[in-house]
Amino acid sequence: MNPNRRYEGMVSIGTDNGGNCCGHAMTEKVDDVKFVRALLDDLESVVKVDKKRVFATGMSNGAIMCYLLASEMADRIAAIALVAGPMGTIGCSPSQPVSVCHFHGTDDAFAPFNGGRGSRSISRTDFHSVEHSIQAWVNANGCQVRPKTVSIPSRVDDGTSVTRATYSGGKQGTEVVLYTIRAMGHTWPGSESRLRFLGATTKNLVANDVMWEFFQKHARR
Repeated sequence: MNPNRRYEGMVSIGTDNGGNCCGHAMTEKVDDVKFVRALLDDLESVVKVDKKRVFATGMSNGAIMCYLLASEMADRIAAIALVAGPMGTIGCSPSQPVSVCHFHGTDDAFAPFNGGRGSRSISRTDFHSVEHSIQAWVNANGCQVRPKTVSIPSRVDDGTSVTRATYSGGKQGTEVVLYTIRAMGHTWPGSESRLRFLGATTKNLVANDVMWEFFQKHARR
């Protein structure tokens, strides 16, 4: 990192301004997109960056922020992978297509799968639904409107099950993929949840592995 570069006023510690969420960053209208763009510029000045393989991932508020980055920084972001966070804007307007991979539990009490205010929400945000997010990007990328849906074989009997819906055929080879995890809460698939109030996790899918494969497949053309 360049120690002489100044980022004051562009970032809020603890929250990200992804549109309708969350916290101090949103209320103070912090420009986190500007911050990420400046951060990438800085990184490219000190290390070699493959500009065709810049990806973003995050959970909850971080996922919401990634959706905004894809919409406003499609010239820099090749693909995004999200966990437990829907799009924080009414629509998206990427300058070029961006592949999307979304993981969400049906029992998420913080950012509900079907949208609205979660029963355990801290931010009290009226979230958009997962379907809203997926369809916005299916349309933006020009993907096929009918997905190929498959059930992922369960490896363990932990009360969860996983369905994958793939919207393929997007511009420049992009696609939108949704992993719906039945009975999972506000947690990261494949990672042990140490906070019980977040709900159950799943051992039937390892999000880290799936994301890596997704990103390898979707470098910018």
